[in-house]
Amino acid sequence: MPTAPPRFLIVDYNLSRVDDVRHMRRYARERHGALTTLVRARPGESDTRISDEVIDLDPLDADFAERGEKLLGPRRAEFAAGIVFSDNAVHSGAELLRRLGLRVDAPEPAEAAFCKLAYRDAERAGGALLSAQRVLVPDYTRVETVADLREFARRHPGGFVVKPAKEGNNRGVVLVRPGDDLDAAFAEVRPYVRDGVLCEQLIPYRREFSYDGLGSLSFVTEKVSAAGRYPVEVAQVLPARVSPAGHATLRRAGRLANWLVGQCDGPFHNEIKLSDDDTHAAVVEPNRRPAGMRIWSLASWVHGVDLYEKWVDAAFGLPAGGDLPDADRSAATVMLGVATDRGFAPADVRPGAAPFDDALAATRARHGLAADELTATEFGWLARERRDLHAVPRDNADFAAQCCVLLHSAHADIRDVVHTLRELWPAALDAACDAPDTDRRSTLLEAC
Repeated sequence: MPTAPPRFLIVDYNLSRVDDVRHMRRYARERHGALTTLVRARPGESDTRISDEVIDLDPLDADFAERGEKLLGPRRAEFAAGIVFSDNAVHSGAELLRRLGLRVDAPEPAEAAFCKLAYRDAERAGGALLSAQRVLVPDYTRVETVADLREFARRHPGGFVVKPAKEGNNRGVVLVRPGDDLDAAFAEVRPYVRDGVLCEQLIPYRREFSYDGLGSLSFVTEKVSAAGRYPVEVAQVLPARVSPAGHATLRRAGRLANWLVGQCDGPFHNEIKLSDDDTHAAVVEPNRRPAGMRIWSLASWVHGVDLYEKWVDAAFGLPAGGDLPDADRSAATVMLGVATDRGFAPADVRPGAAPFDDALAATRARHGLAADELTATEFGWLARERRDLHAVPRDNADFAAQCCVLLHSAHADIRDVVHTLRELWPAALDAACDAPDTDRRSTLLEAC
């Protein structure tokens, strides 16, 4: 009788990661001969297409690990490896893998990688250690009423941040400046109070990066955020522009964050602010998962290493390896919005119109780049249905599209390219929806 193939268990994923799950499933089969079992709450048809087996369990249920062990425990011999692929499952999913006897980072401290309050509590407990390593632990407090928020404002008259404890994608994050309406600020986070809301002092460092990687393999990504009330991520850039001293500071802070959340062999994405003199840092938030905004894809294009494949290998017991090869190009993921507050659906774009191609061509023209010097690896609409979008995005759901671009030239800076592309895109989108094709390209190119 032939031996049944081993199984690779994926515990939960965010819908934006469909292609990544599909890629890992294919690699697990090709490299390790494994079938993929996916555990997910209320799975849909798409889940059955990207896995060999789907199990309906919600990682946010209090008894998730117990139910999962009861269901899969009798089959534990089938499972050779497993990963946790969402914030919602970072604690409960790790506990399930532990109960099944699979390799996984410690479940107990993982809550601090999901809950911002739990992470700040962990930092406060280790405050002396972090201070000795020049890592700032910001003042913070949990708020349940507008009176709590007013008390924190009294302690921090220069401004502060209020944000949900368990939301990603910058959702619900509000920057409160002196003179702002505190009732309005609290109203924006009121829907999140049940799961926790915190006020946090402003971190006094301007630049933000992320310390990304898998196991002992790491790299630093540069974050570009919007200014103003809603500090939404608008781009991620690789490689980061940072000095050796700054890189060492980011690595030190990132490793400390990994220790606090229990990361050892698995993935991490720690968002960190860096002082102007490159000597001090503060962790904005840690994550025990691959970075969003296609950062691991940027790393594959810039460094030539597929971290998703390495993650699968690590789950099967193979080491992730050491340093990444040097970068021979630069890359960025860029969020693309709208010019004015409006309802938008991709169906608004006329058949045959290509607003992204137009904006990219205009960006090349402004920077004097040839077609092969600035290329696009990905472009996609964030949603197909009609949505109301803000011209000043409040979170990442307020963007119309996302793209990834590669710069193969030393004659331009990828950060300048990102700025130009974001500047030219709204006019290209409007023209593709409203103006004749013949007017669209000429108007954009004249703007350059």
